[in-house]
Parts: sequence; structure tokens; C-alpha cells
Amino acid sequence: MLTRHSDYFFLRLLDNRLRKGKELPERIHEKQGISKLDRPPGQLVWLHAASIGEAQSALILIDRLNERTPDLNILVTTGTVTSARVLEDKLPKNAIHQFYPLDHPEWVKSFLDNWSPDLVLWLESELWPNMLHEIRERRIPAALINARMSPRSYRLWRLARPLARQALDTFEIILAQTAEDAERLTSLRAKNITVTDNLKYSAKPLTCDPDQRETLQKEIGKRPLWLFASTHKGEEEMATRLHVILKKHLPGLLTIIVPRHPERRDDIKTALADYDVAVSFRGEKKHPPNPQDDLYIADTLGELGLFYSLCPLACIGRSFSDDGGGGHNPLEAAQRGCVVLHGPNIQNLRQIYDEMDGYGAALRVAHESAMTGTLLDLLKDPSRIKALQEKGLQFSKEKAGVIEKVMSTLEPLLQKTGIGTEENEDFPEPKRTCG
Repeated sequence: MLTRHSDYFFLRLLDNRLRKGKELPERIHEKQGISKLDRPPGQLVWLHAASIGEAQSALILIDRLNERTPDLNILVTTGTVTSARVLEDKLPKNAIHQFYPLDHPEWVKSFLDNWSPDLVLWLESELWPNMLHEIRERRIPAALINARMSPRSYRLWRLARPLARQALDTFEIILAQTAEDAERLTSLRAKNITVTDNLKYSAKPLTCDPDQRETLQKEIGKRPLWLFASTHKGEEEMATRLHVILKKHLPGLLTIIVPRHPERRDDIKTALADYDVAVSFRGEKKHPPNPQDDLYIADTLGELGLFYSLCPLACIGRSFSDDGGGGHNPLEAAQRGCVVLHGPNIQNLRQIYDEMDGYGAALRVAHESAMTGTLLDLLKDPSRIKALQEKGLQFSKEKAGVIEKVMSTLEPLLQKTGIGTEENEDFPEPKRTCG
């Protein structure tokens, strides 16, 4: 039984997150397993996608589930405000978004009492013991999709092997990203594992507003430009230092920065205040860059696809960041015809980065000083940029079929729950335009 001290801990945690702007006050009840929405009648599949990356993967899975069963009810949970905002205009009408409750036993029960899912599809490997225990107790069919077990997570779970085994026993089938992930999961006594590759390969290209692209292109004109995408702490300063050096060789250069978390805008302003550069912020009113701007900070949500489409090349964030890195999804840039550059810290998505590097669809750069030379060489060589863009698009097209293997592996479980019949369609070819 949970003690009063534990109750106090969870409530203080929520209060701290509220004060830091990491929760929405009007939806804080969802974090306690309380919903203002009723469960719709009929079958309901629950997809849990922890944050933005998993949410993007969930969208293609939702599309395929809808192709099978158009009248299916879908519940999608995420843990962050950013992921909720990204999803809000992308979910189909039959899908409901809720925030995932904190792992308090009573809050977990309240959540499951309200939604009573017929099937649980859990994306990647965020394993919350109280929720998984309650799913097992209620005998709700569940699958772990796009399962990943990093070396660091594996070392930690090995210290609690019985708890790991119990959590993994929740899932009737597990779809692992790589053979290495499958091996680590097997050593933790997970069962029924199939390697299906990374579902991110089948994610749709990020959206791009063609009107906004045209507006930005008119303002920028023929200025040379590059993008630092999904930046974390320390990477905005790195982009600025690179810009100062590059501008000496590339007059009129514009450096565009898209922070992973736009709410960091005040911290970014402070961090860049000591540099002798002109900086403007896009903001909610979507101000275009000024002709005199050196840096243009696109502190908005849901526009990364726009800037990948606009810029010829991008350095992917959190591959150089102060927090040790881990990388963000480079495929999103390649799908939009943007050359992919990245740093050494890509452990969270190593499979994708390694495959793209080996294919010639991405370039690994060891450190900041090397990035200066790489950017300069590329920005002065349009033919090489074009060749790399084509490689990225080709790689994206070849890898897009992962969803087919995922759906065929899930089919026995879908049939067990009595959900529809499959009607697959070919995945669309990635395009450079917004259209």
C-alpha cells in the first residue's frame, strides 16, 4: 500500500512540473489518471508513445490500424506537453489524446478503469512497473513495439533482473529494433521477440506549409543558409561560433536554429547575448528573418519539416549537446531532401545513424572544429549537396517498408482481439517539396 510519504512525493512532483511549465494546468488531472472524457463504445486500442519521437512513429501505426478497421477507437498517451502539441492537429477523428498518468498505483487503476482498453501497444521501452502490473492483473493483451534496450538501460535493468522480467512478461509479443536489442531483452528473460527494424523508418515525412515556405524563401532570397535542428543546451552557442567563422567566407550567411524545446527561448537569448551577432526569433506570430539577421531562431512547434524543406543541409541536434547527447531522428531531414550532418553522440538512435552513414546518406563529424570545414566545403559545392540529398531520399524510400513487417507480426494478436482485416497500401515516396 502506498504511504502518505509517497502520495506527497507524487503531488510535489506534479507541482514542480507545473511551476516549470512542463504540465498544462487545465489537464493536470490526466496525470492523476482522471479524464473528463468518457470511453467511446466499441473496441479501443491504446498506444503509449512517451515523447515526440515515439509519437511520430505512432502516427504511421495509427494509419495502418485505421486501414484495417475504420471504426476502431484509438487512445494515444504521451508524457510531455511538447509531444501533445505536435499530435493535436495530426490525429484522426477516431483518436483521443490523453497525458499518461504518473506511476502511482491508484492513478494507474483510475486510468484503466476509465479507458478499459482491449489491446495495449507500447512503443519503445519506457517500462513503468505499476502500470504494467495492473495490465497483467487485468489480462489485457499487450505488445511492445519498436523495443529498444540501450547499453546503459541494460546495465541498470540487469541490477533488477526479476523486476525487468516481470515487466516484460506483460507483453505477449515484443518487436525489437535490432538484433542487439533482442539479445539484451532475451538476457532479461523476455519472450516472443521478433526483430522488425526501426518503425521510425516508416514514419511519414514531417509536415511542411507551402505558403510559409514561399514566404520564407522570398525573405531569404539567395542567401546561403544552413540549419541546426532540434538543438539542446550548448548547441545554440556552437551554432553561433560556427556562424561567426563561416560568415567570413560566406557573406550574407543565415544560420537557422530550431530548438527542440521552444520554451527554452529565454535561456537561448541569455546564452547568445555575449556574441556579436544579430538574432531574431520567429515566435508564435511566425516573424520571418530580417535581412541583417545572422541567426534566426525558429522557436515554434510543428515546423521542423518546413525548415528541413527550406534548408539544403542540417546538423542534427543533441549529437553535440552538453547533456551527453543521444541524437534525434536524422531520417526526418533525409525525407525532406535535407543533407544530414551529425556529431559523435548518437547512442539513442545508433542503428539509424550507422546505416545512414554506411549508405552515404549522412555524414558524421567528430567535433566542432571539423564541422566548420565540412559546412564550408558543402556550402561551396552545390553538386555535392545535391548528390547527398538524393542519397538521403533513396535511403528513406528503401527503408520505408518496416511498417509491413510490424503489421504482419502484430496480426495474430490483432486477430486474437477480433480487430478487423488488413488492407495495406504502398507507402508514399518521399518528396523534396511541401506538397
